[in-house]
Amino acid sequence: MKVFLYKGKIDVDKSGVGKAVKHQEKALSLAKVPYTLNEKDDWDIIHVNTIFPTSLVMVNKAKAKGKKVIIHAHSTEEDIKNSFLFSNMAAPALKQWLKLLYMQADVLLTPTPYSKKILESYGIDKEIIPVSNGIDLDFWQKDSKAGKEFRDKYGFKDSDKVIISVGLQIERKGILEFLELAKRMPEYKFVWFGDMPAALKTPKISEAIKHKTSNVYFPGYVDSKELKGAYSGCDIYIFPTKEETEGIVLLEALATKTKAIVSDIPIYDSWLLDGINIYKAKNVDDFENKIKKLINNELPDLTEEGYKVAEERSIKSIGRKLKKIYEKVLEKDLV
Repeated sequence: MKVFLYKGKIDVDKSGVGKAVKHQEKALSLAKVPYTLNEKDDWDIIHVNTIFPTSLVMVNKAKAKGKKVIIHAHSTEEDIKNSFLFSNMAAPALKQWLKLLYMQADVLLTPTPYSKKILESYGIDKEIIPVSNGIDLDFWQKDSKAGKEFRDKYGFKDSDKVIISVGLQIERKGILEFLELAKRMPEYKFVWFGDMPAALKTPKISEAIKHKTSNVYFPGYVDSKELKGAYSGCDIYIFPTKEETEGIVLLEALATKTKAIVSDIPIYDSWLLDGINIYKAKNVDDFENKIKKLINNELPDLTEEGYKVAEERSIKSIGRKLKKIYEKVLEKDLV
């Protein structure tokens, strides 16, 4: 058995899907599953991670050769909305495209039971198996030295309270709420890691960024090593997202034992519990209240319980699950 991990031309370093592919590579290596990134090699299963037209072309070529097709459904109509310029107008057409592409799979994988329910609501009658994108626990560990380097780089004093978030500069990720929180709490430093091409930003986002308060920092994209330092050196990580299929950056924060507050949205209902392994916020007021309480040590530290959530989604366990799925697909005995 050999698997062809197909990622198209996606940037494996700067996107969530790209990170998922890198996780798959390590997961398969740990599970001793032979894989290739080269179409010209000999392989039995294609594992597709992208939704571009080239992906459908590759799927059709694989099927013509009698190969098994697994498609990883990282994207839904719901998480396309409120993303880039004209995304809401394009979302219904993109939904139809997703249905067309996803229907070509022998098996569909998707990161969470929540995203599985969304796909089932599309009327897709394929086997859909939730498989977390996973987290590399060997890498994502708290690093006090890197945390100090992060603070030194941005000129933050030990006494400064630093709140970070990570993601594309899009409305869906909650950047407007992030900027509002910074405006309400000028005594704290707010750092948003991630960028978005100017041509794809909505006017609302561009205007909000243009008028940001002086306590907001936009480093843009940084590599994983620097990001680990940010998780390690900040006081709180917040994730004011409105829609996700999982959220790899959230798993990174939990793995580095960073105090975290996430939006109270349906995807996190079953595996993230408010006040148990994370804190949740329903709106900007709620985020503000919980940020201040965490800063002032008025809420219990949940980082150890949060780490257990990441631990359950370790790359090692994901590799074992993928191996089992591949074997079942080849046996035509779907799990």
